[in-house]
Amino acid sequence: MERNPRLAQASWAVEAARGQAVQAGLYPNPVVSVTGDELGDRTGPSGIWSAGASQEIVTADKLGLSRAAAMKQVDRASLALAAERYRVLTEVRQNYAELLLLQKRAEVLSDLVKLAGQSLATANKLLGAKEVARLDVVQLEVDAERYQADLNATKRSIPPAFQRLAASVGAPELPLSTVAGDLETPLPNYDLDRTRAYMLSVHPELRSAELGVERAQLLARRAEVDPVPNVTVSSGYTRQGQNDSNDWSVGVSVPVPLWNRNQGNIYAAKAQVGEAAGEVGRVRNDLVGRLSTSVGTYAAARERAERYKAAILPRAEETYQLSLKAYQGGQFEYLRVLQAQRAVGEARLEYLRALGEMWRAASEIAGLTLEDNWPAAPAPQPTKTR
Repeated sequence: MERNPRLAQASWAVEAARGQAVQAGLYPNPVVSVTGDELGDRTGPSGIWSAGASQEIVTADKLGLSRAAAMKQVDRASLALAAERYRVLTEVRQNYAELLLLQKRAEVLSDLVKLAGQSLATANKLLGAKEVARLDVVQLEVDAERYQADLNATKRSIPPAFQRLAASVGAPELPLSTVAGDLETPLPNYDLDRTRAYMLSVHPELRSAELGVERAQLLARRAEVDPVPNVTVSSGYTRQGQNDSNDWSVGVSVPVPLWNRNQGNIYAAKAQVGEAAGEVGRVRNDLVGRLSTSVGTYAAARERAERYKAAILPRAEETYQLSLKAYQGGQFEYLRVLQAQRAVGEARLEYLRALGEMWRAASEIAGLTLEDNWPAAPAPQPTKTR
């Protein structure tokens, strides 16, 4: 929050909007003039000197309307800062989850590479003893190469993923290191209807769009009163050197809105009210669409991850252990053991993939619902007393 330049940029945009709001309500400056005529005239060498001042008086609360509209823009800039804050948080969380997933995937693939190497060595011995066919050994070689290729690709992906995370934090100079964490950290349940209602009540993008309608209405009202003439009052003093006299003058001027009554700007301002109202609907639909997609992805990934953890992984591991015992007892061929071993490795990779999808979707949901402390730390367990 302190280092990310996007947030600093949005903060300065708020200050710029505040300055524009101050400027919008300022009164026009008075005009002061001094002129000298007929200097050096033979009847009065000192000539004629005139001094005058005029002030435009703004009518129909034009300045108040302009300032009110500008203050709406200040509020919108503040909401844009809040929206940018949660976009940054979402980006950091997703980059963190991606990097953590790559680290865990590399660990699993490293184990699979070791197991594949051991299995291949055993299969070659069995091939030498003519207990397996060459075709079976080739399949194991393919598996070993595939696991090694996946491991190499995953390791190559880790440094760029770390750089993305460091850049989103606002510290791209951070040296490469391992991030701490656990993808199995409990995440909340999200009910779509309740989450949608809450998001629409608090999201800054929607509130900003609603303020856009209010601002457009104020500007439309400002355009409607613009034809009301401002009044300019003036006064002046004239010193005539020819007859040594002092003269005073006063004046009032008012433009007559005969042809230009701001018709075009009024029409455009009213159209912009409709445009701003349409923006509210667009933003609402966009937010609901993003949330629905994320909740759907999250629910599916969570269901898949829970199924892998509760049923598929334990059964795959049990199958492997039973196959290994059966092989040691002379009941199974070694290939059955290898197949069970491969199933365990594939299940672990699929489990990690589901966890990664779950975290990415949950991070998007947390950003849309303006979660600061996410994921929440588990509640402390009460200590038992004897």
